[in-house]
Amino acid sequence: MSLFTRDYNYELPASLIADRPAPCREDARMMVLHRANSRIEHRRFSEFPNFLSDGDLVVLNDTKVVPARVFSDTGKIEMLFLEQAGVNLWKCMVRPGRKMRVGDAVGVGGSVGRVTEILPDGERLVQFSAPVDFEKFGNIPLPPYIRREADHDDVERYQTVFAQSPGAIAAPTAGLHFTPEILEGIPHAFLSLHVGVGTFKPVQAGHLGGHRMHSERFVIGKGAAEKINAAQRIVAVGTTTVRLLEACAREGDVATGARPAIRASEGATDIFIHPPFQFRITGAMLTNFHIPCSTLLMLVSAFAGREFILHAYAEAVREQYRFYSYGDCMLIL
Repeated sequence: MSLFTRDYNYELPASLIADRPAPCREDARMMVLHRANSRIEHRRFSEFPNFLSDGDLVVLNDTKVVPARVFSDTGKIEMLFLEQAGVNLWKCMVRPGRKMRVGDAVGVGGSVGRVTEILPDGERLVQFSAPVDFEKFGNIPLPPYIRREADHDDVERYQTVFAQSPGAIAAPTAGLHFTPEILEGIPHAFLSLHVGVGTFKPVQAGHLGGHRMHSERFVIGKGAAEKINAAQRIVAVGTTTVRLLEACAREGDVATGARPAIRASEGATDIFIHPPFQFRITGAMLTNFHIPCSTLLMLVSAFAGREFILHAYAEAVREQYRFYSYGDCMLIL
């Protein structure tokens, strides 16, 4: 266990960062980690159902990516709409910042936005005169490590096949591997955690205790809560699903030592999962490969052990796995 950010680093050749998805969703490679004996297998995601047992429930995040990357009518200002803070009032990341000071205005498709406040982390509160039509003027906000513009293929592939709850600025990428056919054949439930900018925010503090996560909105419906509580083992798809399940478990009764019940609820969470951490809901996890020194790598390290994870990542590099959002995946059992 380590609480120092530097201890979650690894070397990754740039050639292994996936710029495009696999031709078919289910064709991604899947590294299988067995925590009980530190064994590693190399499989394909199409084999994922073979690793499920009776009583398992696969829990997925059905958030939908909003085309929230918007350029001004002049093309000179780029905005990433992060969160609605009021009627036509948005928290935005903007570039270049020098052109968006308090009082400055920007036009987007007939709506005029004016900066009302600059927040401590540099984000802007922008009040628009009318709703912004994201479907008409927005673009899919690909992660910064994909160094190309989003195109027509990304509209479909940077979205899970089960996405239905708009609100994310990034896809829950472990879910990108599923097809309708695979989902139909496995017991599953959906919840919603709207992935925010915190997914890409680097850990700048040298010690994990100095990092603060962005808050993200969530919804857990009654039907999903009932399925989760009835399951013998929860197989969480993606770090966002894990974060939400474990955040809600923090509110449960632990006096008996039993797995806490999940309740239908909605709200926001800024939980930061890193070693040491006691997982109370998650029994297994499907996840993609993550950025060095990221909060996501720290989460999977808390689940499987830092040394085992870094050993697995080194093997993934040797075996030429594809990394990050459009890359291959890892099943941790």
